[in-house]
Amino acid sequence: MKTRSVAALVGMAISFAVPTFAYESTIVQQHDLLGIPDALAVFGEVNGKLDDAHNNKDAEAAAALFTEDAVLVMPDGMVLGRQAIKERYAETFQRWPITDFFSGERLSLNGIDNAVWSVGEWYGNLQSQTGPVFAWGYWSTIYVREGDAWKFRMLTWNVTPAPAAAASPKSSPSNQ
Repeated sequence: MKTRSVAALVGMAISFAVPTFAYESTIVQQHDLLGIPDALAVFGEVNGKLDDAHNNKDAEAAAALFTEDAVLVMPDGMVLGRQAIKERYAETFQRWPITDFFSGERLSLNGIDNAVWSVGEWYGNLQSQTGPVFAWGYWSTIYVREGDAWKFRMLTWNVTPAPAAAASPKSSPSNQ
């Protein structure tokens, strides 16, 4: 009887250990690429092409930097697929003409397996009905290799709200 109990416990331990081991064996090592000049140049070029597409209001050029199954996540929703991304950029460039755009400082660049992820800040001026409006925020992206080029598999960005205006001092009844 003791042997059966021990065998059952060993069997259970193995059944829990095998999936755990299998899961752990799929974890890949992350590599910090931020200090590697060649990596910064390659991914800086990809982001630079997107900056140029924004500044030239070129939806076709912007969309060409995304994979066919890419996802663009923006403050007002998600866009799935290169064709939909192209249409969204065309609409955005029409609605909010960009006078200058820069993807800003890259805060992190890391390689994992066959993908690279990065985060940073962006800023630019948008032309509104009342004149230029300065906007800025943060972006994150996942790049993957497609053919001979690195492309965006996912790009997210937000708009950081302007700081609230300082409250004006109110007069108190004793000041009246």
